Amino acid sequence: MHNELFSHPAIISRYQDAPYVESRERFLRIACENGYATTMLQKMASALLVTAKVVHRYGAPFTPNDFKNALARSVRLRNGRRPSAKSLKSLLRYGEAWAHSANMISPSQTPFPRFYKELHAYANYMSVEQGLSSVTIANRHFALSKLIAWLPTSVNAIEQITPRRVEEFLKELGKSGWSRRSLYTVGSSLKSFLRFSASRGWSSSDLSSHIDLPRLYKLEEIPQAQTDDMLDRLQKSTEERNDPSAIRDHAILSLLIHYGLRRSEVQTLRLNDINWDDETITIQRPKLRRSELYPITLRVGNAILRYIREVRPRCEHRSLFLTLKSPTRPLSGSGISVMVNRRLTELGTNLERRGPHSLRHACAAKLLDSGFTLKQIADHLGHRSLDTTRIYTKIDLHGLRQVAEIDLGTII
Repeated sequence: MHNELFSHPAIISRYQDAPYVESRERFLRIACENGYATTMLQKMASALLVTAKVVHRYGAPFTPNDFKNALARSVRLRNGRRPSAKSLKSLLRYGEAWAHSANMISPSQTPFPRFYKELHAYANYMSVEQGLSSVTIANRHFALSKLIAWLPTSVNAIEQITPRRVEEFLKELGKSGWSRRSLYTVGSSLKSFLRFSASRGWSSSDLSSHIDLPRLYKLEEIPQAQTDDMLDRLQKSTEERNDPSAIRDHAILSLLIHYGLRRSEVQTLRLNDINWDDETITIQRPKLRRSELYPITLRVGNAILRYIREVRPRCEHRSLFLTLKSPTRPLSGSGISVMVNRRLTELGTNLERRGPHSLRHACAAKLLDSGFTLKQIADHLGHRSLDTTRIYTKIDLHGLRQVAEIDLGTII
């Protein structure tokens, strides 16, 4: 592998004569297969060389802290000055990864956080028995982690998480600026965990019924949807460019705009979900716990096809959308949200909410304006209930104008 990265015989010899050469070359080969560029592989090889000499000098295995200290001390002795934070970070990143792969670092003895076993059991219950999406599970885990960090260190049993403590926790969040809806979501997650705890016998009774949450009103919010003009500008801003990120982003935006997909539904798309012969695309609907088949429109199909042919890295990953920088990996849901927010901000949208869901609202509004029924819109968006779809009647300007033009005098 070093022969492929370097050309000067003396440099190649220096790398190949150092300790653990086979292990280092194997690590570099795997990184190369994962899509790392040559310049990055050269930096990685340099980091592994320094790490190998440190391990050979002091002997393995190391504890994680001893390993970091030995690397920092070795670099400082070599050049006579303290290493910069950037160079040490790069050295630790690749050197530690290689040392772990070669079993040269002993497992960390970091203690498990409070209620680790209970949280793990709850996560497994949500995933296996309830079939909740990874996003819902992550949101509930976030709420529980916030509560556990807030609780006094003396609280070491589920029984001690009383309704009063939970309500005090929610009040603290409210004082720090959390909205009423966010507090309701967090409180609902905590109540769900307490119900699960009671069913497992971790608490003597179900305490969740004694927790008061902020009141929410049905259909109280107005969906924030991007205008047709903003959607056209958004698509053109990526369609007319040839850089790799714009080509990939255009394919993602096309799916969000024309199909009204959720962020997670775009994230989980795989190559085999697209049938080019039948011109169909299969969407996994986690909330419906089933998949649905949609025809591929010409515009969306061309956008995806261009991305696959010109931009998508050639690798073993089957996810449709991948990162463009090494290491190549499936694009995360947060990565999609950041991209949409950035693109809309650059165009100067006046909406407060600028994520993928604003494009989903825009899709629903366009269908409603085109004369589709609420049932048809619910089916298209993958709603479990029509109650979720009825909120879009608030932005049905054509229908609201008809209601406003009714002469009530003829009815009374």
